[in-house]
Amino acid sequence: MSSHRVLVVDDDAGLARALAINLRAHGWDVTTAATGTAALDAAATTQPDVVVLDLGLPDLAGLDVIAGIRGWSRVPIVVLSARQLGEDKVDALDAGADDYVTKPFAMNELFARLRAAVRRAAPVTEDDEPVVEAGDLHIDLARRVVERAGTEVRLSPTEWAMLEVLVRHRGRMVGRTQLLQEVWGPAYETETHYLRVYSAQLRRKLEKDPAHPRHIITHPGAGYRFEV
Repeated sequence: MSSHRVLVVDDDAGLARALAINLRAHGWDVTTAATGTAALDAAATTQPDVVVLDLGLPDLAGLDVIAGIRGWSRVPIVVLSARQLGEDKVDALDAGADDYVTKPFAMNELFARLRAAVRRAAPVTEDDEPVVEAGDLHIDLARRVVERAGTEVRLSPTEWAMLEVLVRHRGRMVGRTQLLQEVWGPAYETETHYLRVYSAQLRRKLEKDPAHPRHIITHPGAGYRFEV
Protein backbone atom coordinates (compact mmCIF):
# COMPACT_ATOMS: atom_id res chain seq x y z
CA MET A 1 0.00 0.00 0.00
CA SER A 2 1.26 3.48 -0.89
CA SER A 3 1.09 6.59 1.24
CA HIS A 4 2.28 8.90 -1.52
CA ARG A 5 0.48 11.97 -2.81
CA VAL A 6 -0.55 12.04 -6.47
CA LEU A 7 -2.03 14.90 -8.48
CA VAL A 8 -4.29 13.69 -11.32
CA VAL A 9 -4.85 16.30 -14.04
CA ASP A 10 -7.50 15.41 -16.63
CA ASP A 11 -10.56 17.24 -17.94
CA ASP A 12 -12.38 13.93 -18.51
CA ALA A 13 -14.38 13.82 -15.29
CA GLY A 14 -15.21 10.13 -15.64
CA LEU A 15 -11.60 9.09 -16.13
CA ALA A 16 -10.36 11.36 -13.36
CA ARG A 17 -12.96 9.88 -11.00
CA ALA A 18 -12.03 6.31 -11.97
CA LEU A 19 -8.33 7.03 -11.46
CA ALA A 20 -8.99 8.66 -8.09
CA ILE A 21 -11.09 5.71 -6.88
CA ASN A 22 -8.53 3.13 -7.95
CA LEU A 23 -5.57 5.09 -6.61
CA ARG A 24 -7.24 5.66 -3.25
CA ALA A 25 -8.07 1.97 -3.08
CA HIS A 26 -4.33 1.32 -3.33
CA GLY A 27 -3.51 3.80 -0.57
CA TRP A 28 -2.62 6.89 -2.59
CA ASP A 29 -3.56 10.38 -1.38
CA VAL A 30 -5.25 11.82 -4.48
CA THR A 31 -5.89 15.39 -5.61
CA THR A 32 -7.59 16.04 -8.95
CA ALA A 33 -7.59 19.04 -11.28
CA ALA A 34 -9.52 19.55 -14.52
CA THR A 35 -7.56 22.48 -15.99
CA GLY A 36 -3.96 23.49 -16.39
CA THR A 37 -4.39 26.52 -14.17
CA ALA A 38 -5.91 24.39 -11.41
CA ALA A 39 -3.10 21.87 -11.86
CA LEU A 40 -0.40 24.49 -11.34
CA ASP A 41 -2.17 25.77 -8.22
CA ALA A 42 -2.64 22.23 -6.86
CA ALA A 43 0.97 21.28 -7.55
CA ALA A 44 2.12 24.27 -5.51
CA THR A 45 -0.29 23.77 -2.61
CA THR A 46 -0.35 19.96 -2.23
CA GLN A 47 3.31 19.23 -3.05
CA PRO A 48 2.54 15.85 -4.71
CA ASP A 49 5.05 13.02 -4.98
CA VAL A 50 4.03 12.44 -8.61
CA VAL A 51 1.80 14.15 -11.19
CA VAL A 52 -0.39 12.36 -13.74
CA LEU A 53 -1.01 14.84 -16.55
CA ASP A 54 -3.30 14.70 -19.57
CA LEU A 55 -1.97 16.85 -22.42
CA GLY A 56 -5.41 17.82 -23.82
CA LEU A 57 -6.55 20.42 -21.29
CA PRO A 58 -9.15 23.12 -22.01
CA ASP A 59 -7.15 26.18 -20.96
CA LEU A 60 -3.41 25.50 -21.17
CA ALA A 61 -1.33 23.26 -23.39
CA GLY A 62 -0.04 20.25 -21.48
CA LEU A 63 3.53 21.16 -22.41
CA ASP A 64 3.01 24.58 -20.80
CA VAL A 65 1.82 22.90 -17.61
CA ILE A 66 4.96 20.74 -17.61
CA ALA A 67 7.11 23.83 -18.11
CA GLY A 68 5.26 25.66 -15.34
CA ILE A 69 5.85 22.86 -12.85
CA ARG A 70 9.45 22.36 -13.96
CA GLY A 71 10.14 26.03 -13.29
CA TRP A 72 10.25 25.31 -9.57
CA SER A 73 9.80 21.59 -8.91
CA ARG A 74 11.47 18.26 -9.72
CA VAL A 75 8.33 16.24 -8.97
CA PRO A 76 7.99 13.29 -11.40
CA ILE A 77 5.45 13.95 -14.16
CA VAL A 78 3.78 11.03 -15.93
CA VAL A 79 1.92 12.14 -19.06
CA LEU A 80 -1.35 10.37 -19.82
CA SER A 81 -2.46 11.06 -23.36
CA ALA A 82 -4.41 9.74 -26.33
CA ARG A 83 -1.69 11.15 -28.60
CA GLN A 84 0.37 8.18 -29.74
CA LEU A 85 2.77 9.77 -32.22
CA GLY A 86 6.45 9.42 -31.40
CA GLU A 87 6.91 13.18 -31.82
CA ASP A 88 4.36 13.87 -29.08
CA LYS A 89 6.22 11.57 -26.70
CA VAL A 90 9.55 13.21 -27.48
CA ASP A 91 8.08 16.70 -27.09
CA ALA A 92 6.61 15.80 -23.69
CA LEU A 93 9.82 14.18 -22.46
CA ASP A 94 11.88 17.06 -23.80
CA ALA A 95 9.64 19.52 -21.96
CA GLY A 96 10.43 17.78 -18.67
CA ALA A 97 8.00 14.87 -18.34
CA ASP A 98 9.44 11.68 -16.84
CA ASP A 99 7.19 9.14 -18.56
CA TYR A 100 4.45 8.90 -21.18
CA VAL A 101 1.47 6.53 -21.08
CA THR A 102 -0.94 6.34 -24.00
CA LYS A 103 -4.71 5.86 -23.71
CA PRO A 104 -6.25 3.33 -23.48
CA PHE A 105 -4.06 1.90 -20.75
CA ALA A 106 -4.09 -0.88 -18.18
CA MET A 107 -4.57 0.43 -14.66
CA ASN A 108 -1.94 -1.91 -13.21
CA GLU A 109 0.61 -0.69 -15.77
CA LEU A 110 -0.09 2.94 -14.85
CA PHE A 111 0.31 2.14 -11.16
CA ALA A 112 3.61 0.38 -11.86
CA ARG A 113 4.88 3.42 -13.72
CA LEU A 114 3.80 5.74 -10.92
CA ARG A 115 5.62 3.61 -8.37
CA ALA A 116 8.71 3.58 -10.57
CA ALA A 117 8.57 7.38 -10.96
CA VAL A 118 8.36 7.83 -7.19
CA ARG A 119 11.24 5.39 -6.64
CA ARG A 120 13.43 7.33 -9.06
CA ALA A 121 12.75 10.51 -7.12
CA ALA A 122 13.39 8.97 -3.69
CA PRO A 123 16.54 10.14 -1.90
CA VAL A 124 19.48 7.79 -1.56
CA THR A 125 19.91 6.75 2.08
CA GLU A 126 23.44 5.35 2.04
CA ASP A 127 25.90 7.55 3.90
CA ASP A 128 29.02 6.19 2.24
CA GLU A 129 28.27 6.86 -1.41
CA PRO A 130 31.15 8.50 -3.25
CA VAL A 131 31.51 12.01 -4.58
CA VAL A 132 32.62 11.99 -8.20
CA GLU A 133 34.63 14.84 -9.73
CA ALA A 134 34.59 15.12 -13.52
CA GLY A 135 36.12 18.28 -14.93
CA ASP A 136 34.06 21.13 -13.50
CA LEU A 137 31.32 18.69 -12.42
CA HIS A 138 30.87 17.74 -8.77
CA ILE A 139 28.46 14.79 -8.44
CA ASP A 140 27.39 13.81 -4.93
CA LEU A 141 25.59 10.47 -5.25
CA ALA A 142 24.49 10.41 -1.61
CA ARG A 143 22.97 13.91 -1.59
CA ARG A 144 21.74 13.60 -5.19
CA VAL A 145 23.35 16.92 -6.02
CA VAL A 146 25.19 17.93 -9.17
CA GLU A 147 27.23 21.12 -9.35
CA ARG A 148 28.86 22.59 -12.41
CA ALA A 149 31.61 25.12 -11.75
CA GLY A 150 30.27 25.50 -8.22
CA THR A 151 26.64 26.10 -9.21
CA GLU A 152 23.99 23.50 -8.54
CA VAL A 153 22.34 22.05 -11.66
CA ARG A 154 18.64 21.20 -11.35
CA LEU A 155 17.87 17.75 -12.73
CA SER A 156 14.51 16.03 -12.99
CA PRO A 157 14.18 12.67 -11.19
CA THR A 158 14.63 10.76 -14.44
CA GLU A 159 17.60 12.87 -15.55
CA TRP A 160 19.23 12.13 -12.19
CA ALA A 161 18.41 8.41 -12.41
CA MET A 162 20.05 8.12 -15.83
CA LEU A 163 23.10 10.13 -14.75
CA GLU A 164 23.44 8.07 -11.57
CA VAL A 165 23.51 4.77 -13.47
CA LEU A 166 26.14 6.11 -15.88
CA VAL A 167 28.27 7.59 -13.09
CA ARG A 168 28.17 4.39 -11.05
CA HIS A 169 29.49 2.56 -14.14
CA ARG A 170 31.86 5.39 -15.11
CA GLY A 171 34.50 4.48 -17.63
CA ARG A 172 32.41 1.55 -18.90
CA MET A 173 29.70 1.43 -21.53
CA VAL A 174 26.20 0.79 -20.20
CA GLY A 175 24.13 -1.00 -22.84
CA ARG A 176 20.86 0.55 -23.98
CA THR A 177 18.77 -2.33 -22.64
CA GLN A 178 20.46 -2.25 -19.24
CA LEU A 179 20.06 1.51 -19.00
CA LEU A 180 16.38 1.38 -19.92
CA GLN A 181 15.75 -1.40 -17.41
CA GLU A 182 17.60 0.29 -14.56
CA VAL A 183 16.09 3.75 -15.07
CA TRP A 184 12.60 3.01 -16.37
CA GLY A 185 12.01 -0.70 -15.77
CA PRO A 186 11.78 -3.97 -17.74
CA ALA A 187 8.75 -2.83 -19.75
CA TYR A 188 10.83 -0.10 -21.42
CA GLU A 189 13.48 -2.19 -23.13
CA THR A 190 12.53 -0.96 -26.63
CA GLU A 191 11.92 2.73 -25.76
CA THR A 192 15.30 3.86 -27.10
CA HIS A 193 14.00 7.37 -27.87
CA TYR A 194 13.92 7.94 -24.09
CA LEU A 195 17.69 7.55 -24.04
CA ARG A 196 18.13 9.95 -26.94
CA VAL A 197 15.98 12.62 -25.29
CA TYR A 198 17.47 12.35 -21.81
CA SER A 199 21.09 12.10 -22.92
CA ALA A 200 20.56 15.30 -24.92
CA GLN A 201 19.02 17.02 -21.89
CA LEU A 202 21.89 15.95 -19.64
CA ARG A 203 24.44 17.20 -22.14
CA ARG A 204 22.71 20.57 -22.39
CA LYS A 205 22.87 20.92 -18.61
CA LEU A 206 26.26 19.39 -17.86
CA GLU A 207 28.56 19.67 -20.87
CA LYS A 208 30.51 22.79 -21.81
CA ASP A 209 29.96 21.93 -25.47
CA PRO A 210 26.89 19.65 -25.80
CA ALA A 211 27.62 19.05 -29.49
CA HIS A 212 31.03 17.65 -28.57
CA PRO A 213 30.46 16.00 -25.17
CA ARG A 214 33.37 15.13 -22.93
CA HIS A 215 31.51 13.22 -20.21
CA ILE A 216 28.34 11.65 -21.64
CA ILE A 217 29.50 9.58 -24.58
CA THR A 218 27.26 7.71 -27.01
CA HIS A 219 28.22 4.33 -28.43
CA PRO A 220 25.96 4.37 -31.52
CA GLY A 221 23.48 1.51 -31.49
CA ALA A 222 24.99 0.08 -28.32
CA GLY A 223 24.85 2.29 -25.26
CA TYR A 224 26.32 5.19 -23.28
CA ARG A 225 29.42 5.82 -21.17
CA PHE A 226 30.29 8.43 -18.54
CA GLU A 227 33.89 9.63 -18.62
CA VAL A 228 35.49 11.62 -15.84
